[in-house]
Amino acid sequence: MKFESILDKVRKLSEKVDVSGTDFLAVQVNLTDCDPGVFYVEVKDHKISVEPYDYHDRSCAITMKSDDFNKLISGKLDPVLAFTVGKLKVDGDIGKALEFSNLLK
Repeated sequence: MKFESILDKVRKLSEKVDVSGTDFLAVQVNLTDCDPGVFYVEVKDHKISVEPYDYHDRSCAITMKSDDFNKLISGKLDPVLAFTVGKLKVDGDIGKALEFSNLLK
């Protein structure tokens, strides 16, 4: 799946997400098979942003292949299973990565 398609899909999903219970969350997503393959999702002041940039003060970064990420945001891949079998790598706060995956559901 192409990077722009994934970014558009995440933006559309973000419009439907209830972030009223989230104070701050910043997750950088690194897609290993896209160039460029980096974007971030930020929840701040109860608003969500999705932008195609590095996020240096992030809560965590997740790294995975674009097909696996698409399965993750489509609900076809369990994030805990993906982490356990090595399809998803987390750099930083694993709890924030789980919070991010819960927002996507």
